[in-house]
Amino acid sequence: MSRYDDLIADAQRDYPILIDGGTGSECLRRGVPSSEKGWSGAAALTHPAIVAAIHTDYLELGARVIVANTFATGANIMRDIGAPERFEEVNRRALEIATDVRDAAGASAAHVVVAAGISNWSFSGNRPDLSTLRDDTATQAAIMRNAGAELLILEMMVDIPRMTATLEGASTAELPIWVGFSLGPEEGCEADEIGDPIKLREGGRLCDAVAVAAERPAVDAMVIMHSDVRVAERGVQALRRAWPGPIGVWAHASAQIDGRIVHDGIITPQDYASYVPAWLTAGATMIGGCCGIGPSHIAEVAPLVNSAGDGRETAEHG
Repeated sequence: MSRYDDLIADAQRDYPILIDGGTGSECLRRGVPSSEKGWSGAAALTHPAIVAAIHTDYLELGARVIVANTFATGANIMRDIGAPERFEEVNRRALEIATDVRDAAGASAAHVVVAAGISNWSFSGNRPDLSTLRDDTATQAAIMRNAGAELLILEMMVDIPRMTATLEGASTAELPIWVGFSLGPEEGCEADEIGDPIKLREGGRLCDAVAVAAERPAVDAMVIMHSDVRVAERGVQALRRAWPGPIGVWAHASAQIDGRIVHDGIITPQDYASYVPAWLTAGATMIGGCCGIGPSHIAEVAPLVNSAGDGRETAEHG
């Protein structure tokens, strides 16, 4: 069996799995300059050593999935920053860095899956039409597959039409796909503020988005991601009602300060980890982190996930 086959088999039997934390936000925290329209997407080209160090930190903490720094490397973003000719290069290089780190770790990381994140987000507000988005995503997914991606993760799906176009494009690469849904406002909110039924950040019911995604044979898992820690438990509960397969949580904590969304320093590692037991109890099998959740947070999460896994093994073997 392949690394990915082993991973998804464990997830399907509800074995808890540790995922990495945020990479793009961690690049910024470590000194990579932020681009107004491109965030930290160019880090694989401008600061490859920092990107590699972040992946290494997560590997050493026991993450079974490391996600290449490709959240902000979509074709629309590369056009926005005036570098469309570097679209293939930046995506390929980001995957190469992640796979090189995994391979350099040797036997201790032989089971680690390298994933590629695909987003349809725009930092400029200039979003392509659905047809262009579908074609751009198909091109990006092929580049990622050829560069070594074993899994595609659709990051921060905030509405159903754009999720559908992104999913259609990603499916052409013939790789397994996990779909990540974002709930509530970017700056966060209390759990009872996201309503019932739960809706995606920019519209459409979560249950309807799950139904659309579930129609794609390549989709193996659903994830609550880039959503506030306070709403993640309710998101997992809603996913569990609509989807029988593996579920993950990669939450964030953020705040609006002086009109700007800030992730760094908003939640302590201990406070982030305090949410993990509830996520596991609600039915999440894969636990990681998103923006602002770095290695120090994952270091607190890892023992909880490992302990839950040990308990699962004990129950299975009686």
